[in-house]
Amino acid sequence: MNMKNERILKYYNLFLDDFRQPSDCLKYLTDERYSTEEWIIVRSHEEFVQLIQRKWTEREFVRLVSFDHDLNDEHYDPSMFKGVEAYENAYKQFQNPTGRRSAAFLVQFCKENDIAFPNYIIHTMNPAGRERIQLTIDKIFDSSGSKNGDV
Repeated sequence: MNMKNERILKYYNLFLDDFRQPSDCLKYLTDERYSTEEWIIVRSHEEFVQLIQRKWTEREFVRLVSFDHDLNDEHYDPSMFKGVEAYENAYKQFQNPTGRRSAAFLVQFCKENDIAFPNYIIHTMNPAGRERIQLTIDKIFDSSGSKNGDV
């Protein structure tokens, strides 16, 4: 189903995090949208994908997405404080998808459906994870030059 932006009837905000609530982000971020916006909360990559696909069939799409990186206990590795290269070694051992895979899914979904990437926030407290998500989004859009990011 290929649906352009003008065919979308409703937008929603999507919060991806394994345990936090949107308001918890106000403890370390100053973005008031965490307290003023309504959010649909998903706790895993699988829930993220299923919700986006289901809502798309109902002519709804994400207006704002907030990404966590660490969606499982195995993602909390001390190397996350030593940079992306150090964290990559730990990442290769993970059995469960991180928020980076969710970001990559959404980028691909937008490309396949010819729709603009939604505004986004990366709220993870993992510095290497934050950079990995941002690089994933930036890499995809380097060639097109268009992205809506709201970081």
